[in-house]
Amino acid sequence: MSIIISKNGKGAVKVEKSTIEKEDYLQQYIHENPESIPLYEIEDDIRLLILAREFPTESGPIDALGVDNNGNLYIIETKLFNNADKRRVVAQSLDYGASLWKHVYKFEDFLLTLDRFTQKDSNVSVREKIQNFYGFDDESVDILITNVSANLSNGRIKFVILMDQLDARLRDLILYMNQNSKFDIYAVEFEYYKHEEQEIIIPRLYGDEVKKDITDQTRAGSARRKWTAEEVLQKAKETLSQEFFDAFKVLYDFSVVNGDSLRLGTGTTRGSFGPVFTHISPRSIFTLSTDGMLSPNFGWLNKTDVAEAFRNDLFTKLNEIGLNIDKTEIEKYPNLTPQEWATKAGQIISAVQTLIEPNKSV
Repeated sequence: MSIIISKNGKGAVKVEKSTIEKEDYLQQYIHENPESIPLYEIEDDIRLLILAREFPTESGPIDALGVDNNGNLYIIETKLFNNADKRRVVAQSLDYGASLWKHVYKFEDFLLTLDRFTQKDSNVSVREKIQNFYGFDDESVDILITNVSANLSNGRIKFVILMDQLDARLRDLILYMNQNSKFDIYAVEFEYYKHEEQEIIIPRLYGDEVKKDITDQTRAGSARRKWTAEEVLQKAKETLSQEFFDAFKVLYDFSVVNGDSLRLGTGTTRGSFGPVFTHISPRSIFTLSTDGMLSPNFGWLNKTDVAEAFRNDLFTKLNEIGLNIDKTEIEKYPNLTPQEWATKAGQIISAVQTLIEPNKSV
């Protein structure tokens, strides 16, 4: 298969599918770009964080160990199609899961091991890494970690098989196991293209065809819930000062009136909303939480040329109005306190409107 790359409708170049030479590349790529594993196809607001690579177990090292914002634990195994061990990757992953479940006698020791990885990788504790990535308050971090502990104790682990190419037998096996088991196992295929310095990866998720009846209890009693718009406004009014709530309401009203839809969050102790402009992205361009934290969702704005151009322009405009977002955050989800953005609510709206209007005709 090949794809066509062009710029502004000119200079089209045919690019053939490329080969990923090393499994370490896959591991490093998902570590730096966890959003590339399309778990959002299962549930829209899932965000995956990779906590450790080569995490040790009694059965050997797990390629990547991750967690999502609900406290679900993920064992991620990477294999290249030309690897002779690829047919054993499902058994290998389950073996790691069983070992992790059986031999973690003290959850505190598990966290200490994770701490060593996050300290080495990012010079922060595992709690700080979770807090920084999701923008959680201390209580939300506590709930997430409690859910991880409950999931691990009960053997509720999710498995992801990541390969550059999947065969039909592996897809059928994963579908069969999901249909006939209480755990979840998914396969992700990376279709990889390289043109000059640009890399293009098209991820495809398999295994989500089976929709299981998962109760709140089997999800570790995560206490996450779907907020209503009225609950979000009420919580913000109770939490924020009048000045900050007025700014919150300005962004809320703009989102309701101008957005194609309003995406409401599933937080534990704080609600959130985000406007969706479908001609830009099927996901919200920013998230505003009831504690006043505003997060431009730069990390989601990268699936199309339109979304990426919007992201870059939004980053520039937000800095022009004085929000001072570091350039290292342009592909992430920076957190802005109400002290930083509230007095600039009108300017933020003007910046978004300026960028959205020209794209409506694209």
